[in-house]
Amino acid sequence: MSVPSFGLGTFRLTGQTVIDSVKSALAVGYRVIDTAQIYKNEAEVGQAIAESGVPRSELFITTKIWVDNYAADKLIPSLRDSLQKLRTDYVDLLLIHWPAPGNGVELPEYMKALADAKQQGLARQIGVSNFNIELTRQAIAVVGKGEIATNQIELSPYLQNSKLTAFLKEQGITVTSYMTLAYGKVLKDPVLAQIAAKHKATVAQVALAWALQLGYAVIPSSTKRENLASNLLARGLTLDTDDMARIAKLERNGREVSPDGLAPTWD
Repeated sequence: MSVPSFGLGTFRLTGQTVIDSVKSALAVGYRVIDTAQIYKNEAEVGQAIAESGVPRSELFITTKIWVDNYAADKLIPSLRDSLQKLRTDYVDLLLIHWPAPGNGVELPEYMKALADAKQQGLARQIGVSNFNIELTRQAIAVVGKGEIATNQIELSPYLQNSKLTAFLKEQGITVTSYMTLAYGKVLKDPVLAQIAAKHKATVAQVALAWALQLGYAVIPSSTKRENLASNLLARGLTLDTDDMARIAKLERNGREVSPDGLAPTWD
């Protein structure tokens, strides 16, 4: 079981914008695409993949089940709809998007339905997103240890989530970092700018390299081909101990996303 370390995020991208982004990303070498039912772009992502000519076997596609579809009788039908839009028979990774406590569907019900999707071959791997430590424990209790491939969480130099990431590492669950650039806020950071100058790199490359070096997977998005290509170069950037220590000090619990009714009590 493995989650690739570098992919393309498609949050907030719709219509022709997401088609162009995915096609450009595939053209410059990306092979991992992350989408979700609530992004309302699965059909466009599917179209872009089809038009790119890249064989399905070379791709790793992730989608996420939206809270309206958590009930046992809705989750798999909604996934089949997603697969039709994505023009594929399966996704490589299927996630529960938010824990959504109190939405009327309890965790054991939706985690069991998620495991059923894997058993039916509709998803190669399963995981969660935006789960805290306690909810991740509960999810493991339902599907079994070793079954949860990743917990996709907001993570950046400004939100380093050390308790949760340590727990996930202990459990052998890959951390997938989203919003690694904190909606672009880290791009203006003077410390990161100094590190970038030292390595003749961009600030975005430094932030992504930091996450990769900690063993996390990243899924940055961009609408510009040159930025997509540039971000990919973060894989070849090695930060030294001093760089990593300086970035560690940027922690400020700078969370960007925590929607009421969807988010858990954060660790």
